[in-house]
Amino acid sequence: MNTGNLRYHYARLSIAEKLIVVNVLVFIVNGLFTLLFRTNPDILVQWFQLPKDFFDFLMQPWSLVTYSFFHAGIGHIFWNMLVLYYVGRIFLNLFNGRRFLNVYFLGVILGGLFFMVGYNVFPAFFKVNAALIGASAGVRAILIFICAYIPNQEVRLIFFNLKLWYLGAFIVVMDLVQLSMGMNPGGNFAHLGGALLGYVYARQLLNGKDIGEGFSKMVDSVINLFKKSEKKAPMKTVYRSTKTTSASKKYKKESHQRKIDTILDKISKSGYESLSKDEKDFLFQAGKED
Repeated sequence: MNTGNLRYHYARLSIAEKLIVVNVLVFIVNGLFTLLFRTNPDILVQWFQLPKDFFDFLMQPWSLVTYSFFHAGIGHIFWNMLVLYYVGRIFLNLFNGRRFLNVYFLGVILGGLFFMVGYNVFPAFFKVNAALIGASAGVRAILIFICAYIPNQEVRLIFFNLKLWYLGAFIVVMDLVQLSMGMNPGGNFAHLGGALLGYVYARQLLNGKDIGEGFSKMVDSVINLFKKSEKKAPMKTVYRSTKTTSASKKYKKESHQRKIDTILDKISKSGYESLSKDEKDFLFQAGKED
């Protein structure tokens, strides 16, 4: 398979699947680097992991995001990516890729902050020298977001159906139990940070407020800094009326949004499975539009 085909297949993936590919590639590259150069596995990771000490963090601020792309082993990355794949499918049936990235990376960031605050506020509890890696906080954010947004939707877990809010509550309780037992305390603090972000984001969105808008604008601003400025074409005077076109576009956009709102309201009341095939197809297509 040539590079062109790989790029084509990658472009067809959903944003969640692209994120999984990136995580897996980072895991493989790190493994190959360690194997080929016979180095300590932490040689490369140390530049991207999130340190517990605030002053160490100031020396590598990018680590508040990059830590999420590195994993400690096969089991660590396998379970994170498996959960991300399934919850990503549910999320992207409801919303677009931009909102998915908002929830995911805000969860990563808040999880990282919880980790640092936990280690510095409770030093007697956290006596080991530790750093944070793994996508768990971002995955938790997506999972708990879905559980809070459509809590009564049922999902199939092996032999039985379970409402999403039961699943979300169980996961958070397990993190709290493991935290109280001193099992992976830093990681569990990060999980709780991601879970909190997902819950608050979903509840605010149900109230009509998208708390990720500011984050999106900030990311866009950073991206625009690296874009080459394009030369503007000479101004030309064109005599044509745009009032009708603008009104038509505005009406279509409002009609499209009303239909989305109606379907989402139906999901919140009766669950995703209550939708007709046409409604599911419409929601899926709408979710792919950024």
